[in-house]
Amino acid sequence: MNPDQLTFGFLQYVVFLLSTTCHEAGHALVALRGGDSTAFEGGQVSLNPLPHIRREPFGMVVMPLLGIATGSGLIGWASAPYDPLWSQRHPKRAAWMALAGPATNFLIAILAALAMRIGLAAGIFTRGATSTAHIVGAVSAGVPDGVATILSVFFSLNILLGCFNLLPFPPLDGYNVLGLFTSEAGALKLQEWRIRFRSFAIIGLILGWRLLDSIYFPLLRNAIRIFGLSLGI
Repeated sequence: MNPDQLTFGFLQYVVFLLSTTCHEAGHALVALRGGDSTAFEGGQVSLNPLPHIRREPFGMVVMPLLGIATGSGLIGWASAPYDPLWSQRHPKRAAWMALAGPATNFLIAILAALAMRIGLAAGIFTRGATSTAHIVGAVSAGVPDGVATILSVFFSLNILLGCFNLLPFPPLDGYNVLGLFTSEAGALKLQEWRIRFRSFAIIGLILGWRLLDSIYFPLLRNAIRIFGLSLGI
C-alpha cells in the first residue's frame, strides 16, 4: 500500500470505530430505557470506544486493521450485551433495541450530509469526486479538503453499516426488527427461531453480503441526490 492508501485506510478505521461505538451505544441506551441495564452496567451506554473494544477487541481492532494493512478491505464487528430473559419478557422492546443501532448509523449519515451541504452552500467546499469513498461529494483544497473527506467517509460508511445491519437475516439487527411488525407472540417466536437456528447464522451473513450491493449503492446515490451533494449522478 502507498502512503495515501494507508492514510485513507486509517481514516476509514477511525470512522468505523466511532460509528460502531455509536451503533452499540444506541442499542445499549434503548435497552436501558426499556428496562434492561445489562449493557449499561458494562459501560456501553457510552460514546467512549474503550468499553466496546474491551468487549470485542478482535472485531473492533484486530480484524479491521488487518484488513486495511493487507488491502483486503475493512471488516469488523461489535456487540452489546443484553438480558435474554428481559428480551423474552419484552420482545417488542427488544425489537426497538435492535432498531436503535442501524437508526444511529443513519442519523450519523444525515448529520454528515447536512454538514457537507452547509459547507457547499457557504462556499467552503466545492463539488468533486472522492472515488476512494465511492461517492461524489464535497471536496476542496487544504483543510476544507480534509474535513470534506472525513464527512464523506462518515456519510458513506454509516449508510453502509445501516443498510447491512437492517437486512432481515439472523444474526443481523434487521431480523429482530421484524418483531416490530408482528404481535408480541410473533416477536417472541422470531426470537425462538433465531436461537433454534443460530448454527445457520453464517448463512444469514452470506446472504446479507450477497444482497448488500444491490441495496447500498442505490440508496447511496439517492441520498446524494436528496442532499444535493452532486450534479448529474
